[in-house]
Parts: sequence; C-alpha cells; structure tokens
Amino acid sequence: MSERVQPNSLVTLHYRIATADDVEILSTFGSTPATLQLGSGELAPTLEACLEELPVGERHVFLLEPDQAFGPHDPQLMQRIPKRELPNGGEDIGVLSLVEFAAPDGLKVTGLVREIDEETALIDFNHPLAGKAIRFEVEVIGIL
Repeated sequence: MSERVQPNSLVTLHYRIATADDVEILSTFGSTPATLQLGSGELAPTLEACLEELPVGERHVFLLEPDQAFGPHDPQLMQRIPKRELPNGGEDIGVLSLVEFAAPDGLKVTGLVREIDEETALIDFNHPLAGKAIRFEVEVIGIL
C-alpha cells in the first residue's frame, strides 16, 4: 500500500495554482518541486486539506470555489487612505501597485492599489485570489 499524506506530513510535491479558466498563477511543474511542512502555514489550510490522504506518485486536480480556496472578497478590506500616507507621498505609485504598510502589531501588510487620484488611494487588502474559483493541481513526490 502506498504511503499517504497526513495533516502534519513533510511533503515534496509539484503543485500548480490557476484560475478556474486556467490562467496560471504559480507552478512548480517543470522546475524544482516544493517541500512543505503541512500545518505550518506555508500553504493555505484549504489547500492543505486537499492533500490529506493523497498517495505518493499520483496527480490530482481540485476545482475549488472561492469559499474553499482563498475566501470571498471582503469589501471591508478595501480602504481609502490619504495619498500622503503612502510611501514617498504616493509618487511613482499607480493602479495595481503593491504597497506595504506597517500594521498596528508591527507586522507588514501588503495592499493592492485599485484606484488613485490627487488626494486618495483605494487599497485592497484582500488576498489577490479572494473571490475567485481556482484549479489546484498537485503531484505528491514523497513524504519525508
């Protein structure tokens, strides 16, 4: 019987994340496989759940709705902030720029600029794949 992935396994695998209409976001196929410690936060918990009980050597494709993947897009995570509060006063920052902010707890938080005008910028702090259905393709190479 083939060894199977468990919730705390250290796994070596190839994986691919794409939108539901197959626009590739990230892939290790064709390059070096990834080694991930499940349960450590290296992979989203919903993606880890897809790996549980998979046998070594098989390739699987999972079609995940937004709630199963990176969650719904949360309008409360969209914030309009004064342009002067952006790095360098917002100079050289445009729509679709990624901007890093210091959170109150000292951690860094990245937001995507959705709109910008003379006075303000609309920053989206949702995960870039929030609200999107995705294809998660995986091949478990080994369990260490």
